[in-house]
Amino acid sequence: MGFVTRNTYYFDAPGAQNTADAARFAVERAQELGAKKIVVASTGGRTALTLLNAVKGTDLRLIVVTHVVGFSKPGEWEFSREAAETLRAAGATIVTGTHALSGLERAISRSPGLGGSSRTEAIAEALRRVVAIGLKVAVECVLIAADQGVVGVDEEVIAVGGTLSGADTVCVIRPAHTATFFNLQVREIVAMPRNR
Repeated sequence: MGFVTRNTYYFDAPGAQNTADAARFAVERAQELGAKKIVVASTGGRTALTLLNAVKGTDLRLIVVTHVVGFSKPGEWEFSREAAETLRAAGATIVTGTHALSGLERAISRSPGLGGSSRTEAIAEALRRVVAIGLKVAVECVLIAADQGVVGVDEEVIAVGGTLSGADTVCVIRPAHTATFFNLQVREIVAMPRNR
């Protein structure tokens, strides 16, 4: 029976203060595994720029997944235009797609007269509460990236998510498309907050 030994990191608390370390751990694990892509969640661009700095000098491809247009305000994209220009100029890919673990379901659960939670939202909530909010974010970003065709379902990627802002969760994922969600595999948790 074979096995491997690798480092796993635990942050004392969730939050943006862990972003630089999470970026370093993501690059470290990608290089150990020979993974070629890092998928990172970024709302406004700061976390993505931290990851961009971490991948400098490597052959790693950075894929940034943003909130959808209208997430906070109708018709508005929260991502910094300047950050987007910097990222694209450095070769990063920016993906903005419908949130796989809420999307249309959220419109129903928040609608007066319909209400209730959905099975999709139950999956999201289970990932948030049982493991970490950042794991839910990382999984969702990989689904979005796979649906947009920027990661393949036959490769391992490093995925980075966070709790509210910044990054505090790093994992290794074999992607799947949203329609085949249960084919997705979280193969390793590289870093996460112990207390949530």
